[in-house]
Amino acid sequence: MKRYPLEPGLLPIFRLYIAMRMTLILSSAIVYLVWYRSYVDLNIVPYSVLFIADITFLFVFLGWPWLQRKLGRIHLPIALIFATAIPIIEAPHLSELYGAESLPEFWLVFPFLLVPLILTAWQFPFRYVAIFILGTMLLEGVLISTPSYLGSTDVPTRVNLLIIRSFLFLLVGYIISNLVTAQRNQRLELARANRKLVRHAAALEQLTTSRERNRLARELHDTLAHTLSGLAVQLEAIATVWGSAPPRASAMLDRALESTRDGLAETRRALQDLRAAPLEDLGLALAIRNMARSAAVREDLDLELDVPERLEGLAPEVEQTCYRVAQEALENVALHANASQIKVVLKQAWDQLILEVSDDGSGFAAEDIASDERLGMRGMRERAELVGGTFEVESEPGQGTKIRLSIGG
Repeated sequence: MKRYPLEPGLLPIFRLYIAMRMTLILSSAIVYLVWYRSYVDLNIVPYSVLFIADITFLFVFLGWPWLQRKLGRIHLPIALIFATAIPIIEAPHLSELYGAESLPEFWLVFPFLLVPLILTAWQFPFRYVAIFILGTMLLEGVLISTPSYLGSTDVPTRVNLLIIRSFLFLLVGYIISNLVTAQRNQRLELARANRKLVRHAAALEQLTTSRERNRLARELHDTLAHTLSGLAVQLEAIATVWGSAPPRASAMLDRALESTRDGLAETRRALQDLRAAPLEDLGLALAIRNMARSAAVREDLDLELDVPERLEGLAPEVEQTCYRVAQEALENVALHANASQIKVVLKQAWDQLILEVSDDGSGFAAEDIASDERLGMRGMRERAELVGGTFEVESEPGQGTKIRLSIGG
């Protein structure tokens, strides 16, 4: 059976129906025993026991979450089969069970089949409604041949009522099934439109962020980078002119020159990180390859890369999110992991883009994460959610850390 997501509110309605059946049989039993008769008709005792067992079973079956998880997709069909079959078996004795002897059994059994029919049409496509109706017809058709089942109703009358009821059920099931299908399609369209809206908002945010990063990069290049470059040139000139300076002054000058050069290198690296150019110039796969190799060289890590040469058909906001999450993950490895090995995996599996970054570092327990690390994890999770993806972290103290980003197509 194909898996159909459980419709919201269906199980609570099913439980309410079972509770109402229980209330009805209890109240009818009280009226039957106290008001109408002073003795119990032993002929209906087995059916009463069957009815109570049926209600109790359904009550437990529908109210036990473990059973629902264990049985999965067959949980609801089993409950519907029991809720439908037992009233049909009890049909000849319903008037006595409910103390309503003035009502034909056809009308007494009708609501106990109509509710499961509605629930079936609510949850499943119309072909399952047809299977439900055919199943009730076959079961009742088999039971019609039993003399005790017919009671005061002859076979032609019973068959005629069965045909009428089946056509009525087909009509009701068709109407409900079409209404639910239309509602389900509207929900899917709304969810699809919402995902597009979220991605559009994420794309605008990423575009704004990229433009601001580029603006900051230009500002830094025109100010700090030029200043440091000029200072480095001046210090080199001073070092050349003061070749005969005292050793202490010469050592201090060398240290100042070294610090200036380091500052210039860091500024250039920061400018490279700020710019969004790697994605635009290289594409996502090559940009992540270069970033991972650069981080491995900088931190003296053994790198294992499983990244394809190129990836096709990715939306810009998905590429931006994947790139920034990889960047944050590699930065976390450099700052916190104390790792010697790192592995980066990027792949497309069907309609999903999957990024995994793992290390053999010190790992962590959830309660031991520092506030700045929590902010980094939260930021990666929020980026993933903005494009409809998921972000997962696996880590144990001493066992390393693995982050996994998955974005649907």
